[in-house]
Amino acid sequence: MQFETIECTGADGISLTAEICGASDAMPVLLAHGGGQTRRAWKRVTGDLAEAGFRTIAVDLRGHGDSAWSADGAYETRDFAADLVAIASAMERSPALVGASLGGMAGMLAEGELAPGSFASVTLVDIAPRMEESGVKRIVGFMEEHIETGFASAEEASQIIAQYMPHRRKRGASDGLRHYLRQKNDGRFYWHWDPAFITGSRTVGKNSSERHRNQFEALSKAAGNLTPPVHLIRGGSSDLISEEAVSHFLELAPHAEFTDIAGATHMVVGDANDSFSAAIRDFLQRHHSCEGATA
Repeated sequence: MQFETIECTGADGISLTAEICGASDAMPVLLAHGGGQTRRAWKRVTGDLAEAGFRTIAVDLRGHGDSAWSADGAYETRDFAADLVAIASAMERSPALVGASLGGMAGMLAEGELAPGSFASVTLVDIAPRMEESGVKRIVGFMEEHIETGFASAEEASQIIAQYMPHRRKRGASDGLRHYLRQKNDGRFYWHWDPAFITGSRTVGKNSSERHRNQFEALSKAAGNLTPPVHLIRGGSSDLISEEAVSHFLELAPHAEFTDIAGATHMVVGDANDSFSAAIRDFLQRHHSCEGATA
């Protein structure tokens, strides 16, 4: 399967890097990764969907991967949402959106608030308006722990990741991991995203509980406004999205479909790629034409 790297333009003219795969006239699927990740998180998924007859566009969100960093630290969820709207509006055909974690929150706001009708369908990967605050703190804590110090080597970064995800088989410092790191002049390795994405998100005068509550209200309102086909995929062992959170979301969007991936954590795609790909492919094929799809 052939992949092509392209440049997209975000809402405020920011340059975003994306990778496309699949026939140019096929149904487009825009994939938005989670915070701290890059488009590489979808590598196997994009190939599977392209073989199924779709055209995938996996984007590096602003401040992540090969996309530009925001000069003024514009990393609120609405900034990411506006970028997704800008990308979709430049397409000849409204894409299906698949958003994991941060990408899913941005997708909810984009379709449910900023620009309804931007997407032909919305798939949310282990994200919903109601999130466990302990899970949020664990994720943010992991991301901010090494912002200043970085790592002595890619192998050290690999060991830290293994501690964060003890359920996965430990891997060494693979070439894939190196795409999530950048080496600075001091010889140390740092995450491949703008530190302001985390440090700049601590709004002065608001504690984490208030931010959590405001985000819940905004996402709940957006979720209730979703009208295209919607698919919520949860990691069965997620510490971020509980069964109660799923029930709440389905009350807001009663037409939504729900898939629970047993044995997967919040990192659904990496934990259970085959099950995830099968679930997303089934949903997309039922709701969208995919000319040239293979059996």
